[in-house]
Amino acid sequence: MKLSELLAGHDHEVLLGDAETRITAGTCFDAHRVTPGSLFIAVPGHDEGGPEAVGPAMARGAVAVLVDASMADLPTALRAAETGMCVVRVPDTRRAAAVVTSRYYGEPGREMNMVAVTGTNGKTSVSYMVESVLRIAERARVGVIGTAGSRIGDELIPMPRSVLTTPESPDFQYLLGHMRDREVSTVVLEATSMGLLTHRVDHAFIDVGIFTNLTQDHLDDHGTMENYRDAKLRLFQGLCRRAVVNADDPVGAGIGAMMPGAVTTYALDADAEADYRASDLSMDAFGTRFTLEHAGQKYPAAIPVPGRFSVANALATVAACHLLGHDLAGLVAALAQMPPVPGRFERFQTARGTSVIVDYAHSPDSLEKVLTAIREFATGEVITVFGCGGDRDTTKRAQMGEIAGTLSDLVVLTSDNPRHEDPEAILDQITPGVLATGTRFERCADRRKAIAFALSAAGGDDIVLVAGKGSEPYQIVGEQLLAFSDMATVRELAAQ
Repeated sequence: MKLSELLAGHDHEVLLGDAETRITAGTCFDAHRVTPGSLFIAVPGHDEGGPEAVGPAMARGAVAVLVDASMADLPTALRAAETGMCVVRVPDTRRAAAVVTSRYYGEPGREMNMVAVTGTNGKTSVSYMVESVLRIAERARVGVIGTAGSRIGDELIPMPRSVLTTPESPDFQYLLGHMRDREVSTVVLEATSMGLLTHRVDHAFIDVGIFTNLTQDHLDDHGTMENYRDAKLRLFQGLCRRAVVNADDPVGAGIGAMMPGAVTTYALDADAEADYRASDLSMDAFGTRFTLEHAGQKYPAAIPVPGRFSVANALATVAACHLLGHDLAGLVAALAQMPPVPGRFERFQTARGTSVIVDYAHSPDSLEKVLTAIREFATGEVITVFGCGGDRDTTKRAQMGEIAGTLSDLVVLTSDNPRHEDPEAILDQITPGVLATGTRFERCADRRKAIAFALSAAGGDDIVLVAGKGSEPYQIVGEQLLAFSDMATVRELAAQ
């Protein structure tokens, strides 16, 4: 397509060349991924791009460049460019990228049902649940974009390792185009706070936005809870047509004012008014039974995951899918047949009878919810293995230590993804929280040894929770991604 067509109606200024230049190889933020015919978008501050990467992008064959209004002077590479190079200045390259890239791929979001899930906790679980119930109840072809990568059904879509949970708009719109071309009917995606803040899902034509909850996390990115909240709420400020909102969360009330007449609510709290409710919860180690109530009707329901938080996720799932026009009774029936979500309350039992649960819980709220659910059915001791990620919010570390100590009989502190921090220094910050509870604890920065210790300390009736990394297949140490899986490690150690 011509660059002028991609930018039609969007504020821009042609600085060099001709906007009739044809873009034939997509758009790119990363200079090293440019191929001949690409449009290179120079996003300030981007690790693999930005104004300083214009020269390398040109050398790799970019035929046009978008620059940000903040760029006062053109880079030397552009000043020396041949007249054939087209350079266009826009007010905000990220905003422009969403529009331009969506148009390049034919605005694929318009041709599929689009569901976006945001919130501190539950994004991955709700995404998997939406996919599962639509596949089971409707035999639908569903695309998923999120923490575990991008896929259509069980088929992974190969993408560079650097692609984020909510991909940058060039990757995101490429994925949508690929899914449309593969006849996907519904796409469900995890919309992270940073993804929303940096316009990655703009121009995606989202049909239903889901808000799960807001609790402390990602303050390293946003600075304050108010900034974090506002980033999440961007989804409901013109990016989606309808919303499904957790009425039990105080932030949810504000979404109704943002989207009058377009908000559907769900709740577990008996005092909260909601369109979808759950009552009569009954839980054991294998799942939760409840009654789903909607529009005066009651539906017996069950999910193969214990915990009130899992029921809340199920309500969000059913409400969103029902809004898309699917039969409610069929959706509720499908809940009981869902496969487990990898790394989310994923269970294993050792030969001696010890139950092991691997979960992604890495925030104070998620750790408390998982441990509270485990306490509902635990008959022996609860042993918790966890750590906190390096280069991330340090204010939650002691808080998580206190939660683990309060709800566990033994805590084993270990490394999560230490990144560029000293693992022992991270444990030093968690330790005061555990000490305040008086609960027994051990420190072992080596995650494999920590899991081995917990398994050796557990009896047949005990439960070991390994929290923080879920289904991640690696551990981030410095700049390295070291192969490591919590569940694979548990299985290997148990076999020994």
